[in-house]
This record gives sequence, C-alpha cells and structure tokens, in this order.
Amino acid sequence: MELSTLDQMLKATLEDEKFTRNERQALSQVIAEESPDFRALSLYRHRAFALAKEHLGQCDGVLEWLEDVVKLMTPTAPPRKVESHAYFTPGDDCAARIVDMIHQAKSTLDICVFTITYDQIARAIFEAHQRGVAVRVITDEDKSRDVGSDIDRLIREGVPVRLESTDHHMHHKFAIFDDDTLLNGSYNWTRSAAIHNQENILITNDPSLCKEFYGEFQRLWDAFQ
Repeated sequence: MELSTLDQMLKATLEDEKFTRNERQALSQVIAEESPDFRALSLYRHRAFALAKEHLGQCDGVLEWLEDVVKLMTPTAPPRKVESHAYFTPGDDCAARIVDMIHQAKSTLDICVFTITYDQIARAIFEAHQRGVAVRVITDEDKSRDVGSDIDRLIREGVPVRLESTDHHMHHKFAIFDDDTLLNGSYNWTRSAAIHNQENILITNDPSLCKEFYGEFQRLWDAFQ
C-alpha cells in the first residue's frame, strides 16, 4: 500500500478522534487486500503513531511511551524457513520453472546469464518489465550477437541490459527475485539446454546465498558501464 494512501485514510479517521466501525472495516479491507508482511505492518503502525503525534503535538510524552510499549509487546517476525529445490534436464522442465519464477517476481528481478535464446523466457522478462518490476540483465556481449539471441530485442523494448565486453566471457547463470530468492545452476537460458543438455538449476531462499549473489550482481553491474 502506498503510504500516501494510508495517511489519507488515517487522517480521515483522526479528524473527529474516533475510529468508527465503518472506518475500521474500510481500513481492514484495504490491509487484507494488500496482505502485508510483518515489516509492512510495523511500518503502518509507525505511520499511525506519527500522525497521532502530529495531531497532539510533538511534546506529547505519553504517546511516545505508548509507542515504545507497543513495540515491546509486538511479537517479532518468525525466522523464515529456508527452502531449496533442485531441477535437472532432460526431465524436469527447467525453462518452465524459470518462466514461473519470473512471473512471480513482484518488485525486482536481477538476471546474470551467459546467453538468452529461449523466446518464452525473454517474453516473460519483458512482461515483468511491463508490469513495473525493476528488471536488470547482465549478459555476455559475444553471445548477444548469436543468431537467435533475445538480448537486442530486450534492449529495444527498454529492459536495462549491461554487456561484458572484454576478451573473456561473463559465464554466470543466476537470477535473484525480489532480493530474497536465488536461481542458480549450469543451465543456459536456451532451448537446446532445455531439450538436449544435461543441466541443473537450484532455487533457494537462503538469505546468506541471496546476499552473496546480489553482491556479485551489483559488482558486475557497476563494472559493465
């Protein structure tokens, strides 16, 4: 939920200093539709206290005391369960898994792959870009010139792409979805890899691995200006 939208709703309920049943139902419905996580709910509570302080005056110590007490009594978010799954070709449909992961991306999608020649995957990347996901692609310049490469098409469609243009190859094959899910493996994002090659991908939400791969992605993104 946009914080401006939340502020407008909270300010409307604060005008008469009463939280009516209709106002409660309206706000509950908006929050339910958003399905916010623990972090987002904490932010929403913070906004409510900030507006109340503004309404009462910044020197109101009782409200600050209440906010600290509420924080203390609010349960911390449970640790995220680490899940990892491996897929292999021929056999497991790795291309379908990649497309599905791209379709599920909500906010960010960082792709670092040697080559992309699978039209269905390229189409999913473009659709993610169209729906507002912050997509970034790093790939190898030599492979981007191959027949069937989808890189030029993605560039023409406005997807941010950076190319490794040295005498060596950018041979990674990984992607990070929403900063918290990693896809990595030997699998090239090509049709031949899906049909003929012995390949693998690993999908995991392990926070330490996501952090390390994100760091490598950002290092390469900054290097390939």
